[in-house]
This record gives sequence, C-alpha cells and structure tokens, in this order.
Amino acid sequence: MSEARRTVRSGTFRTGVLCAALFACLAVLVGVRHGVPLPGDGAVHTWAVGHRPPVAQALARGITATGTGIWPFLIVAAAGLIAGRDARERLRAVLCALAVLLAGQLVREAVMESFARARPDPADWVASASGYSFPSGHTTTSALAAGLLCWAVTRRSRPDLARTTCVLAVCWAAAVGATRVYLGVHWASDVLGGWLLATAWLSLCGWALTRWRPQWSWAGGKSGTAPQDAEEARAPRPRHPPEAPPAPTCPDG
Repeated sequence: MSEARRTVRSGTFRTGVLCAALFACLAVLVGVRHGVPLPGDGAVHTWAVGHRPPVAQALARGITATGTGIWPFLIVAAAGLIAGRDARERLRAVLCALAVLLAGQLVREAVMESFARARPDPADWVASASGYSFPSGHTTTSALAAGLLCWAVTRRSRPDLARTTCVLAVCWAAAVGATRVYLGVHWASDVLGGWLLATAWLSLCGWALTRWRPQWSWAGGKSGTAPQDAEEARAPRPRHPPEAPPAPTCPDG
C-alpha cells in the first residue's frame, strides 16, 4: 500500500473515532437530561418559529423532502456507478454503498428508540414528522448520501469537478439538517447528533472497507483514472531477455 493511502486510512479512522466520541458525549447529555432541550436548543427554536415567512417555509419544505424517501437512495446508487470502473465493479460499489446507507439508518433507528427523545411542541411544526427526535433521521440520511457521493467523485472524477461536487453535496446535506430545525420538528442538538453520527459511521465504514478492498480508498484514482496500486501488484512483471555472454577473445601473439 502506498504511503498516501496509509495516511488517508489513518486519518479516516481517527476522524471516525473522534466523531463517535463526540456523538457519545452529546448522547449522554441528552440522556441525563431525559430529553429536555440542551442549552441553545430553545433559543434556536424560538428564532426559527419567529422568522418563517410563507416563501421561506415552502423552500424549506422542498429542501427537507430531498433528505428522505427515494432521493438519498438514488444519490447513493449514482455514487456507486461513478465509483466503479466496469460493470462488475459498479454493481459491487452500488451494493456496498447502499449497504452502508441502510446500516447507518438502522443504527440511527436503534439510537432513536433507545433515547426516545420528544420532539418540540407540535404546535410549532410546519411540516409533518413522526417518531422520536434524537438524532434527526433526515439529517443523518442526507449526510450519509452526501458523504458517499463525495467518496465516489473523489476517486473517479477530475479534481476540479470532484471539489465542486463535494461542496454542493455538503451544502445540500447541511441545508436539509437546517430545515429540520427551521420547520420546528427537531431541536438543533438532534441535527448536530445526526451530522456526528453520519460522519462517524462513514469514516469507520470507509476504514473497514479499505482494509478489505484497498483500491476503494479515498486516495484512489486521480483526474478520472482508476486506482493503480492493486492492478500494478497483480500485473505480470516484464521479462527482459538474458544478456548475451561476452564474446571469446583471442590470445595475443
């Protein structure tokens, strides 16, 4: 494995552990307060309720709708198609990406049921919502989908296109999370928890997957080319013809 991939794998693991630790701390705070809003939750909620003109509400509902349903799955499927080099690898990448998304959603559901945190007062809602509040499902799902898309384009697209796509994907996921607070259906700490959980899950899954398939590293191909390390390791070494023996010399005299 190249030094660049070792560095990326190590950084990915450290990011996952850090975000998991931060999420655990946030979850403990939510648990010990029995779901009561954390400091800052009430102020953000009050501001959102007081600044919701009809046009902003309609825009927020449109954005928040993309964080659930079929849209995240379409984004993740597209990420798998981008990440693969041929039909077989594209299929494998799509299945792996969907598995990461679905498993992350299951983890989020388990955490949500464990804490059973109540949502804000339904009188303040301007969007439909169901289930418990912590962590936010829309936020977690959109962040997972955005992260998987970033992984795919970082591996297979030109650097400038990859950067642009990553910025747009992160902005979309951030907007989905923000609309959950703006529409009154989540506390700000629910959204923060969704972002931390998604980042931790993506980082740890990425670290595990690259141990299984090193060519799927974030430090994969550059400028739209496929990763080379694994292929170079499997490629046969060129054989050089044996050197000709030195010509016999005649004795002097």
